[in-house]
Amino acid sequence: MNKTRKLTLVSMLIAISIIIYKVEFALPSLDFIAPGVKLGLSNVITLACLYIFGAYTAFVVLVIRVFISSLFFGGISAMLYSLVGSLSSLAVMLALKKINLKSISILGISMAGSFFFNIGQLIVAAFIIQNNKIFYYLPYVSIMSMLTGIFVGLTAIFFIDRLQDIMKYQNMY
Repeated sequence: MNKTRKLTLVSMLIAISIIIYKVEFALPSLDFIAPGVKLGLSNVITLACLYIFGAYTAFVVLVIRVFISSLFFGGISAMLYSLVGSLSSLAVMLALKKINLKSISILGISMAGSFFFNIGQLIVAAFIIQNNKIFYYLPYVSIMSMLTGIFVGLTAIFFIDRLQDIMKYQNMY
């Protein structure tokens, strides 16, 4: 794929991830299960970028999405939580993908990423409120992160397949 096509496609993926973030931001959180829980659907794009383009592009897409989304919809504290959580998630997903175990599928990588996203956010919360008791919330968040990780992973599998089909059709792959 030439550089212009790749840049165009990655720019569209960034735009899609921001739109997904905005739509999810507008939806009510799943507070009846655990306060502050969201699906994390914009991570579908990060996971797809990791599998199709590699770590660097996934990192760039993630950072640009977090900064733009936080600028327009969240603010500085949202940026801090999202950036630390997202970078934690990406680091774990990248590590698991690199060790390339046959027993770890996209679903498993997505679940691990979701779990470590929440770990990153709890670390930020503990730092901000200066209280480690926030980690008592971890069991609830862990259960939800596994469920949302499965949903994001399944969505990413579908998205990756469709994106690869489009890229083949457009002679981009």
